[in-house]
Amino acid sequence: MTVLGILHPGSMGAAVAAQARLQGAELLWCPEGRSSASRERALRYGFAAVSDLGEMTERADVILSICPPAHAEEVAAAVATHPFSGVYVDGNAISPASMASISATMLRTGATVVDGSVIGSPPSESKTTRLYLSGPAAALTPVASVFSGSAVRVHLLPGGIGQASALKLSYSSYQKASRVLAALTYALASDYGVEEELLAVAQGRTTSYLAESAYFPKVAARSWRWAPEMEQVAQALAEVGLPPELATAAAATMNRWEGLRDTPVDVSQALDALHMRPNREPH
Repeated sequence: MTVLGILHPGSMGAAVAAQARLQGAELLWCPEGRSSASRERALRYGFAAVSDLGEMTERADVILSICPPAHAEEVAAAVATHPFSGVYVDGNAISPASMASISATMLRTGATVVDGSVIGSPPSESKTTRLYLSGPAAALTPVASVFSGSAVRVHLLPGGIGQASALKLSYSSYQKASRVLAALTYALASDYGVEEELLAVAQGRTTSYLAESAYFPKVAARSWRWAPEMEQVAQALAEVGLPPELATAAAATMNRWEGLRDTPVDVSQALDALHMRPNREPH
């Protein structure tokens, strides 16, 4: 039986780890400092609690980190304060350079490091999720086997550390920034009362995020996680000499939604929150 430790089991991390449990893995998590929502997820999916990270590194064969990207290096550094001879999989949306830094940190503990990226919605009975892995070839197959036959579809990438992270951020740079740009476009149109005409134009095209305004509140609620990811996209672009400004601007726009973290709102409330005007009256 593979013993899998899951760090910071948010909605995505918990759902991914749960798929490994369906294949017979034992799942460990560390409740220390975690929220009541994380505790509820751990209980729902049958995770076994450990007393601290030290116990997790002692018992786990594989440790999987899926957390907000702004905390990925901090989380790895905390794990690295303990000896660990297993496989550390960083599945966060971070730049290749950030991934290389985490790899260097974890290698000092004796761990084998695998670069991972998760693309798609949290896996479930009705949804599959792609998990891309790159790194030492000898470690990729054992990690992939943990999810064999589950709703997590593993894809192995040639090349070393950084490949999976580069793929994730390449995808994120469009998938997230385009939704933010669509919301910003609607916010401008609504100021002049032409949002219905904008929607009509967008709906006349075959595919466009402009025709999906109902999605804006979900973007706003998730912006606290997406903004740091876009900052990592900006870093990845700059690392290879590409202009990072669009990704930086998308992150700055998302930061205006900080007050709507995990909050249900309607489209007009999401758009109003993008304004930074004193005493702005809602539509």
